[in-house]
Amino acid sequence: MNEGVEWAVHVCLLLDWMGTGEPVSTTRLAAGYELPPPYLNKQLQALARAGILASTPGARGGFRLVRPLEKITLMDVVTAIEGPEEAFQCADIRRRGMGADQAESAFELPCTVHTAMRHAEYAWRRALAAQTLADIRAKTERMLPTLADRVRSWYELN
Repeated sequence: MNEGVEWAVHVCLLLDWMGTGEPVSTTRLAAGYELPPPYLNKQLQALARAGILASTPGARGGFRLVRPLEKITLMDVVTAIEGPEEAFQCADIRRRGMGADQAESAFELPCTVHTAMRHAEYAWRRALAAQTLADIRAKTERMLPTLADRVRSWYELN
């Protein structure tokens, strides 16, 4: 999975913890995690296209959340960054090499590798769709109760 997914989830949480509702520049957001701003901007633009963030152009522009964390699932973020395509793409290689001379009837049943991978991916997608960023925020705040205050303080100073 693209590291942009991790970055996108962290930035959504960060924007929520900042609590201002005001746009924050990519440069400032990137500084908080020492990320390259141009690459982070690409991920944030994808979140904006998905309706998770809004992008405001200009010197005072940046990104802000447009949906509450309760309405953003991990699957929403993964889909925004990675796209909606299935992760496993079956090339049906069973038809090549030693399978090339088989009758077409040998391939009437679905490939068991493809079926197993599709089943696993659906389970993965369901698990991601069942978990919101609010769930992650709550767990994080239970583990690190002062984190939101630390985030706000860091961004006030930087």
